[in-house]
Amino acid sequence: MLPRPTDTNQPGYARAAKDKAISHARAGWCALDSLVGLPRPWELVSPITILLIQTKSRNSATVIDRRYRNQMDNTQLALLCFAIALIAFLYSSVGHAGASGYIATMTLFGLAPAIIRPTALVLNILVAIIGSFQFWRAGHFSWQLFWPFALLSIPAAYFGGYLQPSAGILRILIGAVLLFSATRLFFRKKDPDQTNAPSKPVAVSVGAGLGFLSGLTGTGGGIFLTPLLLFCEWAKIRQAAAVSALFILVNSIGGLVGYFSAVHSIPTLGIYLAIPAVIGGTIGSYLGSRRLPARGIAIFLAVVLTIAGFKLIFTR
Repeated sequence: MLPRPTDTNQPGYARAAKDKAISHARAGWCALDSLVGLPRPWELVSPITILLIQTKSRNSATVIDRRYRNQMDNTQLALLCFAIALIAFLYSSVGHAGASGYIATMTLFGLAPAIIRPTALVLNILVAIIGSFQFWRAGHFSWQLFWPFALLSIPAAYFGGYLQPSAGILRILIGAVLLFSATRLFFRKKDPDQTNAPSKPVAVSVGAGLGFLSGLTGTGGGIFLTPLLLFCEWAKIRQAAAVSALFILVNSIGGLVGYFSAVHSIPTLGIYLAIPAVIGGTIGSYLGSRRLPARGIAIFLAVVLTIAGFKLIFTR
C-alpha cells in the first residue's frame, strides 16, 4: 500500500510507486502473453545474450563455441567423439581426411556453422598428415601428378578461408558440397585400364579453383579432386587417394590460416575431437592403403552425406 499523498516526501514513496507500476505492467503483459504468446521482456536478457551483444563479430565464433560446449553433456560429447573416430576411419581408408564427414556429423549434432567450418579444418589437417604418410609409404604417391594441382591451390585456399560468407550462404555452400560428395561416392569408378596425366596448365588452373572452394567451404578439396582424377582417367584409385591426401593437407592448412587471419580465433572443440580423429585416421589409412576394399564404405558414406546435405540446405 502506498503512503498517503500528503507523505510524498517520505523516502519510500517513490520506490513504492515504481514497484507498483512495474507490477501493473507485468500483469498487463502476462495477460497479453496468454492471448498471443509474446515473450516477457524481463526474461529475454541472459548472460549469453549480453555477451553476444558486447562481443565483436570477429569473436562471435568463440562465443558460440563456448555456448555449445556448455550445452553438450558428457554423453553427447562421447557420442560425437565416437562418430568423429568412425568418420576418420572410413574416410582415411579411401585417402581422404574426412572434412565433409565431420561437417555432416557436427551438423546432425546441431552445432553452429561458425563452429563446424574451422573445427573440420583442424581435424582435416591431423588426419591428412597421417593419410599422406601411410599412402606414401605404401608406394602410391606421385609427385609429378601432385605439384601442378597444389601450386596455386594453397594461396587460393587461403583467400577462400579468409572470406566470411553469411550463415545462410555458408549452409547452402556446405550442403552443396556434401551432396556433391555423396554423388561422387555413389558413382565411384573402378581403376581405368590406362591413365594419362593432364597438361600442366590444366592441372594448375583446376588446382586453383579447387583450392579456393576448399578454403571457402571448410574442406580440404579432396572430395572434388579424387572424382576428377578418376572421371578424367588421370590416375588410378589408390594413386588418386595418395595425391588427394597431400592435396587435402596443404589446402586445409591454407584455409585454416586464412580463417584465423579473418577471425583471430579457433574453436576449442577441435581439441576434444582431435584424439578420436587421430585414432580413427591412423587405423583407417593403414588398412585402406593396403587391404581394405572401399566400395561398401563409399556407399555408406554417401547415404550419411546425402541426409546431412539436405538437412543443411532445406532447414533453417
